[in-house]
Amino acid sequence: MNYKKTGAEKSTITRDLVDLGDKTGNIYNSLSVVAKRSKQINRELKDELVKKLEEFATNNEQLEEVFENLEQIAVSKYYERLPKPWSIAMKELMNDDIYIKNHEEESDSESEKKDA
Repeated sequence: MNYKKTGAEKSTITRDLVDLGDKTGNIYNSLSVVAKRSKQINRELKDELVKKLEEFATNNEQLEEVFENLEQIAVSKYYERLPKPWSIAMKELMNDDIYIKNHEEESDSESEKKDA
């Protein structure tokens, strides 16, 4: 996914906690959803970065030869400039781009089905 075009803010902004809590009915659930989603985004970004940096890896065991690879530096700077995973996850939650699965409702409906 192209996280550069998500429109997530890079700077610190104030959030309305009432709006945040309204997304799941509970502010703590909302923060939990954002935390889990940000971990997913971070894992995706890390895997993508590692794959790109593996192209530049050398099997040379001599530490004496240190050289700068401008392409590798450009790739690293690109990922440094991306919005933070937390900002992207918060933007997705506020735009209702995240599917939220409620385990309590599922367990209640399953117990009702068993009783019937």
